[in-house]
Amino acid sequence: MKRIVCIIGLTILIFSCGSKKRAVSKTNRSKPKTERVVKQPENKQNNAVSEPTRTANTIELTGTPTEQYIQLYSPIAQNEMRLYGIPASITLAQGILESGSGKGRLSVEANNHFGIKCHEWTGAKIYHDDDARQECFRKYNDARYSFRDHSLFLKERKRYYKLFELQLDDYRGWAKELRAAGYATDRKYPDKLISLIERYQLYKYDEAVLGKTSEINSVGIGLTHQIMKGDTLYSLSKRYNTTVEEIKRLNNLKSNDLTIGNVLIVKSK
Repeated sequence: MKRIVCIIGLTILIFSCGSKKRAVSKTNRSKPKTERVVKQPENKQNNAVSEPTRTANTIELTGTPTEQYIQLYSPIAQNEMRLYGIPASITLAQGILESGSGKGRLSVEANNHFGIKCHEWTGAKIYHDDDARQECFRKYNDARYSFRDHSLFLKERKRYYKLFELQLDDYRGWAKELRAAGYATDRKYPDKLISLIERYQLYKYDEAVLGKTSEINSVGIGLTHQIMKGDTLYSLSKRYNTTVEEIKRLNNLKSNDLTIGNVLIVKSK
């Protein structure tokens, strides 16, 4: 009888231990599920925080839309002149004319300042009524790429080769040859470019690149400087005979940090 009781007790003990083990095992298996559910929103939050943000020193633009356009894009046009031998005055005048001083649909929605059509383009596109309905035009992420594409467009096409036989300070010759080479069908296109160049004295940007003048008074705001590698507020203050504090005041700078490619006002008008 005692043996039977012992056997029954031992059976109950084994059964209860097995139940506990299965319960623990079930709990362990559920943990990874709980961790995965909690981890997903954390990953999403981390991804959102890690997205790149754009920070840059900016200048306050003044004057008419055309004057503001010149203030904003003249340093880019001068850099293209140095790299590709296209007068900054011509680039600026074409940009003003083709983009409506940056207010036209192509420039606003596609950063296309020169009305360059798709041709063999494989990038982003926008469709716009021009000579025909819904023609294909190139679309850029940044206006700077539009200026670069304009330089390459002229430099790499054989029909524009005569442009590069002209002097860089001969903006009249460049304006006339552009139409002669087929850039525009408007008979008054050269006159329009020349009028803009002379009205806003855009030839001064050519002269500065060519070393004929040491300073440029940017329309409406005074003397400006495009930040290059190695520039500091101290070096600029010495170069333009001013002070670090004055440059920071003119540009509303809170620190001494500079961003290459940005434009600073170094002297007020």
